[in-house]
Amino acid sequence: MGASLSNTTENGSATGGGTGLGDMPESCVACVFMYLTPPEICNLARLNRAFRGAASSDAVWESKLPCNYHQMLDLLPPWRYDGLPKKGIFALLSRPVPFDDDNKEVWLDRVSGRICMSISSKAMSITGSEDRRHWNWFPTEESRFHVVAYCQQVWWFEVSGIVKFPFPPDIYTLTFRIHLGKYFKRLGRRVPNFEHTHGWDLGQVRYELSTSDGQHAVSECFLHEVEQDDAKKRGCWIEYKVGEFIVNRSDPVTEVRFSMKQIDCTHSKGGLCVDSVSITPSDLTRCRRKGVK
Repeated sequence: MGASLSNTTENGSATGGGTGLGDMPESCVACVFMYLTPPEICNLARLNRAFRGAASSDAVWESKLPCNYHQMLDLLPPWRYDGLPKKGIFALLSRPVPFDDDNKEVWLDRVSGRICMSISSKAMSITGSEDRRHWNWFPTEESRFHVVAYCQQVWWFEVSGIVKFPFPPDIYTLTFRIHLGKYFKRLGRRVPNFEHTHGWDLGQVRYELSTSDGQHAVSECFLHEVEQDDAKKRGCWIEYKVGEFIVNRSDPVTEVRFSMKQIDCTHSKGGLCVDSVSITPSDLTRCRRKGVK
């Protein structure tokens, strides 16, 4: 196949005068593209005119969009998508679409076209967050929302949230993104600080999620024992899996409640950053942890 492609000219005809890829009907090429990923389609579009035409087909890109993509478009002003072909709509929705005062974002995975979501700690209910002796916020480039919540010292630790969204049918994983200790930049280098980190080894943190159709998941762990990719991640961001839930249909809208708590008041705890909660298709989450693109 590599030899055939290298011997094909820009209009797709074979250099020897025989039949080339450019002689394929555009409709046939479009049918093949239905089975390819968006990156593969974009790469093949450079081969010749027929492939470029098929790669711009609304039918091809409609097949890459989720069944309820119109509800994602409803989060945007109409001028952002009016008149766009389906390829342009896919490109638009593969970038983060903010909603709920910009504290939540939803987007399409660029390879699979499936829906992913991130929820800022700003959109969550944090017990005691109004008291700056216990909680504060600090800006950082390491968060997609550019700000994270920092627990300095509390006795009752509880962070919870809720999201309602018409997720398309799929199996989803919900994770908390957390960081033991604080961090800052010194001479261009990232330096972790564990000055206020304490108490997490004295009691397990309880993670929980529930959905409007009755699904429920609970998990517990000591934060200082959390491992990711078989390596200790003290001083790094950790994606902690809470559980999975299944969506069978987009209508009615799925409501997901989630929480992270450690409410053993026999000891204080602190020195923890809470960035966000992510909801992604489960197999995409597993692939990312394994480093598969």
